[in-house]
Amino acid sequence: MQGAWWAPDADAGASGAPNATEVRDASTGEVIARVSTEGLDLAGALEYARTTGHRSLAALTFHQRAVLLKRFALALTERKDELYALSARTGATKADSWVDIDGGIGVLFSYSGKGRRELPNSRVHVDGPVEPLSKDGSFLGRHIYTTLPGVAVQINAFNFPVWGSLEKFAPAFLAGMPTLVKPATPTGYLAEAMVRILVDSGLLPEGSLQLVSGSVPDLFDNLRLGDLVGFTGSASTAESLRRHPSVQTGGVRFTAETDSINASVLGTDATAGTPEFDAYVRQLVTEMTTKAGQKCTAIRRAIVPTAVADDVVEAVRARIAEKTVLGDPRADGVTMGPLASTAQRDEVLRQVQRLQDAGGRIVVGSTDAPEVRLVDGATGSAPEGAFVSPVLLRFDDAQADAVHGVEAFGPVSSLLTYDTAAEAAALVNRGGGSLVTSIATHDPAQAAELATRIAPFNGRMLVLDRDDARSSTGHGSPLPGLVHGGPGRAGGGEELGGIRAVLHHMQRTAVQGSPEMLTALTGVWHAGATAHVGDRHPFRKSLAELRIGDQIVSASREVTLDDIETFAHFTGDTFYAHMDEKSAAANPFFPGRVAHGYLLVSWAAGLFVDPEPGPVLANYGLENLRFITPVSPGDSIRVELTAKQITPRETDEYGEVRWDAVIRNQHDDLVATYDVLTLVSKEPTAEKVPA
Repeated sequence: MQGAWWAPDADAGASGAPNATEVRDASTGEVIARVSTEGLDLAGALEYARTTGHRSLAALTFHQRAVLLKRFALALTERKDELYALSARTGATKADSWVDIDGGIGVLFSYSGKGRRELPNSRVHVDGPVEPLSKDGSFLGRHIYTTLPGVAVQINAFNFPVWGSLEKFAPAFLAGMPTLVKPATPTGYLAEAMVRILVDSGLLPEGSLQLVSGSVPDLFDNLRLGDLVGFTGSASTAESLRRHPSVQTGGVRFTAETDSINASVLGTDATAGTPEFDAYVRQLVTEMTTKAGQKCTAIRRAIVPTAVADDVVEAVRARIAEKTVLGDPRADGVTMGPLASTAQRDEVLRQVQRLQDAGGRIVVGSTDAPEVRLVDGATGSAPEGAFVSPVLLRFDDAQADAVHGVEAFGPVSSLLTYDTAAEAAALVNRGGGSLVTSIATHDPAQAAELATRIAPFNGRMLVLDRDDARSSTGHGSPLPGLVHGGPGRAGGGEELGGIRAVLHHMQRTAVQGSPEMLTALTGVWHAGATAHVGDRHPFRKSLAELRIGDQIVSASREVTLDDIETFAHFTGDTFYAHMDEKSAAANPFFPGRVAHGYLLVSWAAGLFVDPEPGPVLANYGLENLRFITPVSPGDSIRVELTAKQITPRETDEYGEVRWDAVIRNQHDDLVATYDVLTLVSKEPTAEKVPA
């Protein structure tokens, strides 16, 4: 923090010190670290982010930050073996660690690509189209996003110390907002190792990332307008934090991703022996055992047709017996490790008892201390370890309140039965808002009915069937490009979701002004702003020479009936509006036979193009094409082409130029508008430099 590693006072970290917390190996109980914030200058760390961190990030464009995200990912990849070794001490198997560590690295790669593809190479993001505010075009409105001026405080849960940190850090960094990471204490040493690797890489802009481990009870007292808190944890903790005055009246943004009683519904068509039934059981067991069930997206309620409930129980029992080996993750063959701590083990067992007291019967597994595979390969008890067997409970009363409200955050799920799709949907929705619900069915009508009923109560839905079972990323896998969050109990946030998550760290502002002013504010040329028609064709200019507003106005070209018929026969587009005078005249949109829109766009290219080799390397598309006024035989067209937006690519020798194209007729009526996209060299070639 504040540009250097800091440790608490020596006495604070000593064994038995009142403010120090011992962190232990989840399998053996061995002490790994002692954590304390005694003497921490939290206010100084926050101010360092708001000042030094903001200056560092403000100097970079979206694309420059995106390139750094990729370099962070590569730096972590080079040293991820160190992270895997530490991850085993949290109770994670190699497969669990892959989800956490490689999954987190994958988020960095994903946001790096999205930042370069979907954001401009600037510091302001323009949102949505121009809003005309006057008839003559002299007064316009536009929405822009700018970076929040504060610090993104990210409070993470214990279950994903790497992924949980990086999935918040990546969009904040891309937005230009410095981050202060507060990991959960039981696994915070793994988050610390990840941050240390990034610091060692020398790639982090100064002040852009800080780490605080341990308790910070006065955190919210030190936050102010412009700061943002991204919280992952329990719904009850999130609710108490939301009530803090800094959030209620102080302007601090608060987003939460909280515990969720997620569901998975087996369709009535998915009977035993069908691919959907098998996929459902595989997925349910995977969600119970991956990370020992310590996933906010894990399946807590398995909702199945009454007729196949017994079949599901037997299939789950058989698959757990076949596929699950409980033990120390460092032991060969272990597929499920312990919970993150003995405290977490005890909490899960308490919640299982609550479910039993509410009518749940354990039909698979047991709450007894399990026999586990030890690191030397032997099998035995491990009282110092946080081991819990996979447990499936069955509720005869699917309406029992506890099963829809109590979460045992471990390898625990409850089986409920239904008879109609409406009943199944009602059970899903009893969860009060979830991160994800999956539906296993091959019946499109059933999938559509369920999805329509449950979508308002879920942040994400997965429809699982024989066609996607092999390629599906699974019920419990949030993806960077899709929303990770959910309504109600799930917290109401959207931690991921592509660029949507980046924009959570920015302020959307409506800007009103003249075309000239909006061009200056946004870096995007607006019709009515100054245009420059010079001696050199804009296509002869490299990115180093081209300027926003550089323009060419073409000569006119007359459209004849022969032109229209030639184009129609050459392309095969003999639509009646171009070929049949009587039918075209009867159409309310046309005065008679008219030119093809694509003929006009093709001619426009011929009117504005400079054909010689040069800085323009390729035309790679048109966007926002609209045909406004029909063109009849005898009319003339001309085109105005204006450099609208210039986006250099950070890692290439070329960039993208977006051109504003406008086709007008001899009466100056608007015929068509569209954007032309070209790839242009950054620097002029030697033979093309003007004398």
